[in-house]
Amino acid sequence: MSLPILSLKNNAERRLRAGHLWIYSNEVDVALTPLNAFEAGDQALVQTASGKPLGIAVLSPKNLICGRLISRDAKHKLDKSLLVHRFNIALSLRERAFSEPCYRLIYGDSDLLPGLVVDRFFDIAVVQISSAAMELHKDAIVDALVQVLKPSGIVFKNDGSARAAEELPSYVDVAYGEVPDWVPLVENGVRFEAPVLAGQKTGWFYDHRMNRARLAPYVAGKRVLDLFSYIGGWGIQAAAFGASEVMCVDASGFALDGVERNAALNGLSETVVAVEGDVFAALRELKAAEERFDVIVADPPAFIKRKKDIKNGEAAYRRLNEQAMRLLNKDGILVSASCSMHLAEDNLQNILLASSRHLDRHLQILERGAQGPDHPVHPAIAETRYIKSLTCRLLPS
Repeated sequence: MSLPILSLKNNAERRLRAGHLWIYSNEVDVALTPLNAFEAGDQALVQTASGKPLGIAVLSPKNLICGRLISRDAKHKLDKSLLVHRFNIALSLRERAFSEPCYRLIYGDSDLLPGLVVDRFFDIAVVQISSAAMELHKDAIVDALVQVLKPSGIVFKNDGSARAAEELPSYVDVAYGEVPDWVPLVENGVRFEAPVLAGQKTGWFYDHRMNRARLAPYVAGKRVLDLFSYIGGWGIQAAAFGASEVMCVDASGFALDGVERNAALNGLSETVVAVEGDVFAALRELKAAEERFDVIVADPPAFIKRKKDIKNGEAAYRRLNEQAMRLLNKDGILVSASCSMHLAEDNLQNILLASSRHLDRHLQILERGAQGPDHPVHPAIAETRYIKSLTCRLLPS
């Protein structure tokens, strides 16, 4: 069945030809192909003003980003066949990069499947959909995953805020097989269980895997503080890498139950302590108690979710990192991480420098980290690069 045409204005195809996947509503020739003629999730053959085909796009006609290329070949629209093909291509990368089947299998635009995220936990797949087109193809997604992965269970964790822009309902639903509340995974040789049904996002954050691995040389025999710990991704690994004591701080009692669960799983219950409370309040209390740490990990949730949040968000990163620095021993290590796409790495570096100088400390940046290969960056789409991690040494001036 032939697809409807979406015609672009003159020269509006330049970004697409250069590698980008997004189509903005002001680039569409709405006189020739009105956007209000399409429904959310429709597919269309995208053409230049002169009628040359550019590929097939999935549409969100009410949004500023009204279309995303799903294929540059007009023969291959979004269906089970295309999904199986893309899943296999994505799988080949992950299997090359990781020894255990625990990773982000599909990372949206970067894997040429905009609006779709799939995280794999051995034989469990957790799917997040953020576009109307992928929602319309959810059955095909399940069928394709079953064919490629042969999983024991698939769950749709479709309760993210991004769905609101597409007017999609929020829900969590086991779509195939059985999915337990907590599922196993292995990261950097350390065992965990993640709450894929009730936890944050897909239940786990694979994006900092490589940065957590970098902890190993710095934590052996050291006292470690893990701020915004969630279920212990950083803290449990620090303990497994030989830390003498690890304190995990989070506002969620549920998350800290996960810390204790994962500490026990690795025989580290005597090394790891969980502290429930607001992180900023906990930092003040630790300072008042004259507590000191050799290594501190500050990996907060995104303080900058939109461009208009940049000023307040950067102030929050400054406050967090400066308070953390106050708790570091004279030759201490601070791992400062950010998942805010709108916070440039240079800005995070400047925040750390300003904080260290305010405390009359000398700052050395030892390592720079980013997201791992299961979160590949699309070179034309800056939004696909969001993880920053700076490993710093704080010395007396």
